[in-house]
Amino acid sequence: MLDVPFWLWAAFAVVVIVSLAVDLLAHRKAHVIGFKEAAAWSGVWVGLAIVFGGVVFLVLGATPGVEYTTAWLLEKSLSVDNLFVFALIFAYFKVPRAYQHRVLFFGVMGALVFRGVFLAAGVAVVSRFTAVLFAFAAILFYSTYKILKEEEDSFDPGRSIAVRLLRKIMPVRDEYAGMKFFVREAGKRVATPLLAVVAAIEAADLVFAVDSVPAVLAVSDDAFIVYTSNAFAILGLRALYFLLAGLLDRFHYLSKGLALILSFIGVKLILQASHKLFSSNIPEIPSPISLAVIVVVLAVSVVLSIRRPRATAPEGTAPAAQDENRTAPGAADEHPPAQRARDTGGPPQDS
Repeated sequence: MLDVPFWLWAAFAVVVIVSLAVDLLAHRKAHVIGFKEAAAWSGVWVGLAIVFGGVVFLVLGATPGVEYTTAWLLEKSLSVDNLFVFALIFAYFKVPRAYQHRVLFFGVMGALVFRGVFLAAGVAVVSRFTAVLFAFAAILFYSTYKILKEEEDSFDPGRSIAVRLLRKIMPVRDEYAGMKFFVREAGKRVATPLLAVVAAIEAADLVFAVDSVPAVLAVSDDAFIVYTSNAFAILGLRALYFLLAGLLDRFHYLSKGLALILSFIGVKLILQASHKLFSSNIPEIPSPISLAVIVVVLAVSVVLSIRRPRATAPEGTAPAAQDENRTAPGAADEHPPAQRARDTGGPPQDS
């Protein structure tokens, strides 16, 4: 474990809290996030992550610095899959585009908490039971198989455990009430569909943590490195979603690239565990090589997607822009399993 000075943990906490506060104030009024605004905020979050990585290099050394950068880029690439699910959830609940940033803001808040719990548990388990790395590798290989065979499970946001639990705790009205999560009807407190959307976002992040946590633990088993890199990647998710709105389906080779990255990380986990358990002669994959592989695979995936575009989808498949007066699926509605998010083509692009 790294000897991380207290002031560095404190600096990280201050940066995150202040950044979230500024973000919340900047978006306190409901409005549609355009491309320029999303690009500016994406630059802010990426810049913060890079600057913090520079501080890690200077304070903790080159190896922790490379591990932080690798873990951040890995989490950033894996989080692209979250964007497809965000698009599906927003389409399912017919969330007005002006309210989507507020939903993602609170979704990110919850993700920071839950991811911290999972990573802390993962670090504790790995430090005591090295053999668990083989199980983590198996999870990544299975995820790779599902992506390559296109056997991703269908995802129905309305039937997620979090949404069903919310509807059991309190009634959920059908119509939105601005950016409010709760309203009073007939003297009773009632949840709006916006709260159900946040619950669905949180449930989706818990599912993605199954891949994300084992993958980042292959890069480093230090709590500071894995959490700070995850946090900065998660913080930039909202801006990345709006930046890539309407373009997600164009990067059709990206899923294959992510599958290759997951399989590579799985091999890295096996070698890492074998080196510790069986023989020190078994080589491990250094972090600089891992970083290089991730960068090259992502770059090739994006370039191939641009040079070899997918055949044009049938007209009318993209989800229409939502109207603020539309209603979300009610608590008593029955809905068939929703189509996989990456088949929806993402949210509508700004005109």
